[in-house]
Amino acid sequence: MTNQRTIAYIDCFSGISGDMFLGALLDAGLPVEELQGQLALLRLDGYTLNVSKKACGAIAATSLAVRSAEIHPHRSWGEIRQLITSSNLTDPVKKTALSIFSLLAEAEAKVHGRPVDSVHFHEVGGVDAIIDIVGAAIGLDILNISSLHCAPLPMPRGWVQCAHGLLPLPPPAVCELLQGVPTYGVELEQELVTPTGAAIVKGLAGAYGPMPPMTMTGVGYGAGSQTLTNGQPNLLRLIIGTSRLAVEAQEVEVIETHLDDWSPETFPYLTERLFALGALDVALIPIQMKKGRPGFLLRVLCDRAAALAVKEGILSETTAIGLRFRTEQRWTLPREGGTVPTRWGKVRVKKVTTPAGEVLTPEYEDCKRVAMAHGIPLKEVYAEVGCAERTEFTKDI
Repeated sequence: MTNQRTIAYIDCFSGISGDMFLGALLDAGLPVEELQGQLALLRLDGYTLNVSKKACGAIAATSLAVRSAEIHPHRSWGEIRQLITSSNLTDPVKKTALSIFSLLAEAEAKVHGRPVDSVHFHEVGGVDAIIDIVGAAIGLDILNISSLHCAPLPMPRGWVQCAHGLLPLPPPAVCELLQGVPTYGVELEQELVTPTGAAIVKGLAGAYGPMPPMTMTGVGYGAGSQTLTNGQPNLLRLIIGTSRLAVEAQEVEVIETHLDDWSPETFPYLTERLFALGALDVALIPIQMKKGRPGFLLRVLCDRAAALAVKEGILSETTAIGLRFRTEQRWTLPREGGTVPTRWGKVRVKKVTTPAGEVLTPEYEDCKRVAMAHGIPLKEVYAEVGCAERTEFTKDI
């Protein structure tokens, strides 16, 4: 049985804004009627939602415009929080929308040197920004998108006029929001990433970089409101697909070092220590080093959360005086531990779900235990376990 989930990739080659993201969700299959029905639960009046098709170069996209009669769209963080929490929206939608607005409030507070609760939103306090953010939360919920990945964001230069006056690009709030997010500079002197778009990315994206492994099931294009001076289409692309759900981290840190003055007899102990610290895999590879000396390449994979402890473990248990590390994507097959019956009793195995079906794989340590206890060749234990039927598998409780 294959366990899958719906994921999405934000391909923001021309930046991101709230209306572009919501437009991409609509273009990817979010029903307008369902969106409007859910937005009505917000009890926010005095606006109309205009959804239309728009040609951006050679690509047809969905354009979203929120028309409102508001003249002074200024609301405090407290007012917006009360509006969302008192609505009849579902709890997951409320939680997502509040988390995005909370990030905006914290960024604005830091930029303007004010307490968070005293922040008054200007442009992002208007009806259109509220609809964009709450609509994004609604869309992800309706489309059952469990996680978002995002491409690095383009950062322009120049100036933009807003309620606070003339501000440099990227806007200060955007720079605050995107700390820790991969970005790159472009020569355009137009706003590409709005504060609303930056907050959506920071609040919802769980990983950044190239598109993750997935089976694509849908693509949506959200149109921006401006024409870019370099001629590229002002679009946001949202790619939706399914991904196998695995218990292991799918983004890992790879840590390496070269060792030429270390005794490999302590490698079994080192391996045990690193696994105890959170390593996912440990390998020792013979190499030829400087001056013709034989040495080893130590390579360790770990979850990013365990990376610091693993690095300290390597530096403590080996003669390494420096480490290299990088982040990589990986794709693992779903698996679960259990046992199968044999003439010697139950023996531990892994049941792995491959694209071709389920496979039972013997666990070496348990097969070794059986072989030594009964005085039989290890290969005999492997052979019997290999003949076990998948229906005989008993999952660990």
